Amino acid sequence: MSTAHLPSWPDAAPRLIAVAAGRAPADMVIRGGAWVNVHSREVLPGHDIAIAEGRIACVIPDASAQIGPGTQVIEARGRYMIPGLCDAHMHIESGMLTPAEFARAVIPHGTTSMFTDPHEIANVLGLAGVRMMHDEALMQPVNIFTQMPSCAPSAPGLETTGHEITPEEVAEAMSWPGIVGLGEMMNYPGVAGADPKMLAEIAATQRAGKTVGGHYASPDLGAAFAAYVAGGPADDHEGTGEADAIARVRQGMRAMLRLGSAWYDVERQITAITEKGLDPRSFILCTDDCHSGTLVNEGHMNRVVRHAIACGCDPLVALQMATLNTASHFGMEREIGSLTPGRRADVILTSDLRALPIELVIARGQVVTESGTCLVDCPHYDWPESARQTVHLGHALTAADFAIAAPDGANTVRANVIGVVENQAPTRALQADLPVRDGLVEGAGETCQIALVERHRATGGVTNGFVSGFGYEGRMAMASTVAHDSHHMIVVGTDRDQMALAANRLAEVGGGITVWRDGTELALVPLPIAGLMSDRPAAEVAAQAEAMMQAMRTCGCTLNNAYMQHSLLALVVIPELRISDLGLVDVRSFRTIDLFAPA
Repeated sequence: MSTAHLPSWPDAAPRLIAVAAGRAPADMVIRGGAWVNVHSREVLPGHDIAIAEGRIACVIPDASAQIGPGTQVIEARGRYMIPGLCDAHMHIESGMLTPAEFARAVIPHGTTSMFTDPHEIANVLGLAGVRMMHDEALMQPVNIFTQMPSCAPSAPGLETTGHEITPEEVAEAMSWPGIVGLGEMMNYPGVAGADPKMLAEIAATQRAGKTVGGHYASPDLGAAFAAYVAGGPADDHEGTGEADAIARVRQGMRAMLRLGSAWYDVERQITAITEKGLDPRSFILCTDDCHSGTLVNEGHMNRVVRHAIACGCDPLVALQMATLNTASHFGMEREIGSLTPGRRADVILTSDLRALPIELVIARGQVVTESGTCLVDCPHYDWPESARQTVHLGHALTAADFAIAAPDGANTVRANVIGVVENQAPTRALQADLPVRDGLVEGAGETCQIALVERHRATGGVTNGFVSGFGYEGRMAMASTVAHDSHHMIVVGTDRDQMALAANRLAEVGGGITVWRDGTELALVPLPIAGLMSDRPAAEVAAQAEAMMQAMRTCGCTLNNAYMQHSLLALVVIPELRISDLGLVDVRSFRTIDLFAPA
């Protein structure tokens, strides 16, 4: 049952009342389960759920009166009945999949509601791209709600995007049926400094009665943080430690604790609940960024809930943080997030609240998964050619485009270097003494080259720098048109010829990720839609992604989920050091700095 065919609660109420009273048969009855009530945080054995019009009519000990000749009866056999899981903050594009294929990938994991911020495609295609994502999201058999992106560019003056989002576009999007709020407000210095554009976007969202997403990546919890909260963002997922989570909830924000493919921030923050005893209703679980390999092989929100439990969280609290808390935060507590009358009939059957095997999933009153198999169609949007032709380099690149000239007469130089931090979004601002050969600066040891190649307007621009932490060896290069958030092209390598080969290959295929070594392509993940997504099945893309990560390991990289680290090297709103088309960006001071440090 698509959203378009799901009756509203008021429209469905006459039938829901008749079913609940036993005067009319239900469409479906789940019989003999243990009702996990996230409102009261109880497990109540021996209950039945009666469903009609895609919504829950009643949850009672005996729904025999609600069973008629045409009622579908599902035997729970004592298993736990829990609400469908909600992801409070995520970017579908990070899965390298379209909304349809992302839905197909996560439905077997029990995710029935997603709150998505398509700011990746907004940077490439602008409002038109957001509308395409929004429209495909509404076609799915599960709930995909869209937040209108707020920051394209994420840091004005420090990067150039394919398109810019304006307050007028934000106001327009607030009238779309699937828009539930404003995407993460990444320009936190702009909010704290009362930037008129940022405040206009927030105001348009608040006037529409919708939720403003936050993104406060600074460690400063003093005046700057107070000013940011005063500006209106209602949540934040950028915390990495207990103090971050506590500061946010004390100021009336929701602390979103994330476990993505590379972000492991739950364990260090959940102690605010498990040890400090704070009220868990202000805490929410999310993924933020999960690539297709994680989705296919490890899970989605079920993985996050299991992890929270493994970190010492009570299973019922963890479930509350992945269902009701999310729904309440977005003002949708009367639609999703619990197994109670009137809500969309999004139900999971599981035999173990800790291990959380997802044995059967119902979404909007329809069985969508059984034993790990997706049983429903996930319709595709007809993506136009304008969304498939987005890599424009201006000219074929050569090794010379990646050459870094040394100051005259220098034998060594001290360079500012981006330092990758495993399993975290922040980087470190490092310095390294690097050798000069034939007038060009070379990488050495852990330090190799990085380049940001402009790909939206065919300017031919290449910004060169250095990065440390990947551990690459030999003559290799890796290139990606996934380059959060401006989504130009990031090329990292130890050899300039390989870097040129990798960059030109992505121009040839219309975007994606490629790894080269000694003149041979080791792996390719084609992402033809905006250079960000494939419309192929998740399992196929996951296999390509695994081959890509294996190629990275072949080149010497041992970091966990190093691809995610690679893709964030241009994210100029997370400290400490990043690269953009305008230069090397010190995010601590929000200014560009020279590649070479003073002697």
